[in-house]
Amino acid sequence: MAGTIEVLVPGGQANPGPPLGPELGPTPVDVQAVVQEINDRTEAFDGTEVPVTIEYEDDGSFSIDVGVPPTAELVKDEAGFDTGSGEPHEEFVADLSVDQVIQIAEQKQSDLLAYDLKNAAKEVVGTCTSLGVTIEGNNPREFKERIDDGEYDDLFAAEASA
Repeated sequence: MAGTIEVLVPGGQANPGPPLGPELGPTPVDVQAVVQEINDRTEAFDGTEVPVTIEYEDDGSFSIDVGVPPTAELVKDEAGFDTGSGEPHEEFVADLSVDQVIQIAEQKQSDLLAYDLKNAAKEVVGTCTSLGVTIEGNNPREFKERIDDGEYDDLFAAEASA
C-alpha cells in the first residue's frame, strides 16, 4: 500500500498536527522522523509555505522531495510584506534591491522556464509587477527594460560565474 502525500508546510516549522499529521497518521511511517526531516530540509525557507511530497512504502520507509515556494511567496518574504497591492501599477507596497531579485531568481531558477539567470530575474520582476513591488525605487516595468538594455549584464555574469 505504498503511496504519496503532497502538502504545503511552513519552512522549518512543520509539526505532527494538521496538515501533516492527519495525512501521515494512517501510513506506516514514523511521523516524528518525517516531520524532523522536513524541518531540516526546509529551514532555509523559514516560515514560507513550501511544497513537500512524501513517498512512503509499506515497510515504513519514506523519501521526501522539497519543492521551491511560489515566486510571489519568496518576493513577499524577502520584501517583508503579507499582501500585494490592490492596484499594483499605481500603489507600491515594498521595494527590493537588485541583489534581492537575483537571490530570488537563483532560488527559483530550477522551477522557471528561464534558461539563464538574467531571464529568471525577468520572471521575478514580472511577479513584482503584479504584486506592486518596486526594484530600487523603480517601477518594475522600467527595471525590466533596463535589464533588456543590458544595464545589469555584469551583475548576472558575476553571479553566474560565482
